[in-house]
Amino acid sequence: MADAIGNKAAHDYHLDVPAPEQGFFAKGLGHGDWGAKNRLSRLFNPKSGNTVMLAFDHGYIMGSTAGLERMDVTIAPLCQYADVLMATRGAIRSCIPPTVQNAICLRATHDASVLVDDMSTGNGLGADIEAAIRMNASAIAMQCFIGGAGEAQSLETLCRAVDAGERYGIPVLGVTAVGKEMARTTEYFLLATRMLAELGVSFVKTYYCDHFEKVVAACPVPVVIAGGKKLPEDEALTMAYRAICDGARGVDMGRNIFQSQHPAAMCQAVAKVVHQHFTDKEAYQFYQDITNP
Repeated sequence: MADAIGNKAAHDYHLDVPAPEQGFFAKGLGHGDWGAKNRLSRLFNPKSGNTVMLAFDHGYIMGSTAGLERMDVTIAPLCQYADVLMATRGAIRSCIPPTVQNAICLRATHDASVLVDDMSTGNGLGADIEAAIRMNASAIAMQCFIGGAGEAQSLETLCRAVDAGERYGIPVLGVTAVGKEMARTTEYFLLATRMLAELGVSFVKTYYCDHFEKVVAACPVPVVIAGGKKLPEDEALTMAYRAICDGARGVDMGRNIFQSQHPAAMCQAVAKVVHQHFTDKEAYQFYQDITNP
């Protein structure tokens, strides 16, 4: 096996060389089965190659957080502005009308709650592949703690999910969870995203960081950014804009949308950045125009 001692740090990411197309619009995924690529074409807009994922899976570790007290009231009206709904099966089944046309990215891991000091002690499978099929999911999301105490367990769970996903043509989203003892550095995200991609996930969700273009270049599959903590609307749009400019293929935003003072306007503004090449300033002006006619 490879030995970390004496390993030379990566330095040439060939940022000026585009990734091979492989006959499919999504980076690194051209050799998959037809069913998997069909699902990916629901997750990512084939015209822009990007996605707006609306995340509202927070309750499975946080309970009733602000903006998610009544998901049938706060989240269901936002579906029309997003491409993908990212949530648990319980939240989707109980609060989202089955008539929606959004792709579903099903949260398939269970983790420790916010009552636990260190949530990086590992996780397990919270919804198996049959549950994903019953939910008509286009993808399943697996959270992994790289560098945490539960790393081996979470990677084992991930690999089993990838095996099942390949069996049934359902893509897997690898989510890089940052535990209590881990720093959100470029070096960390370079390692975490690459590990998940090499273990077989179809796309990766991670946080925006310094030198993010290197993280994207070194990851052989599409990367979407996590929205993270609630930011002022203009700052959240700037983060999304910079990530797209650095090569991200979309955003998976939750609190920066459903905790916004005007969630529908914010979701639409994010979509302008992701799909229509709006700058952050143009998108924020769009947000202001809607909210202050």
